[in-house]
Amino acid sequence: MVTSQHIITALVADKPGVLNRIASLFRRRGFNIESIAVGASEVSNVSRVTIVVDGAATMIEQVRKQLDKVIDVLKVTDITGETTIMRELALIKVKCNASSRSEIMQIVDIFRAKIVDVSIDSLTVEVTGDEAKVTSLYNLLKGFGIKEISRTGVIGMTRGCVGVCASDEETV
Repeated sequence: MVTSQHIITALVADKPGVLNRIASLFRRRGFNIESIAVGASEVSNVSRVTIVVDGAATMIEQVRKQLDKVIDVLKVTDITGETTIMRELALIKVKCNASSRSEIMQIVDIFRAKIVDVSIDSLTVEVTGDEAKVTSLYNLLKGFGIKEISRTGVIGMTRGCVGVCASDEETV
């Protein structure tokens, strides 16, 4: 069975317990969620959930159909094969001293990231981009010593009106 990474987005009612029901559905099927991100959508009282999960296409399709049946899940879309915009945010706290500070700042600048906090022994870097960009910066900064990292997980949507468009969501 060939597995691959799938990106599923869902519009859900902004109510307590919805995220738990979604995560439980994946857990019961034995899927490990690589990342899950939830935030407000353009529709009042509706949140957008982005789930990245590894699995066979047929199994993911079955889970997608079961998600459609979950109470308070309004719309589910597998955007894996679509033309998408994907982003991730990470905060990386890097060990530094006077001699390494400028080198770290140059690396951060090359990645178009930002330094959002400076202390005597560390710099905190904010980076936004696709998963590969975040991972590449992390791998370069590892040589200096990572004190702490926090990643949001992937969020994404289709480009243009390929998938769900605002006019489609008004009927939700």
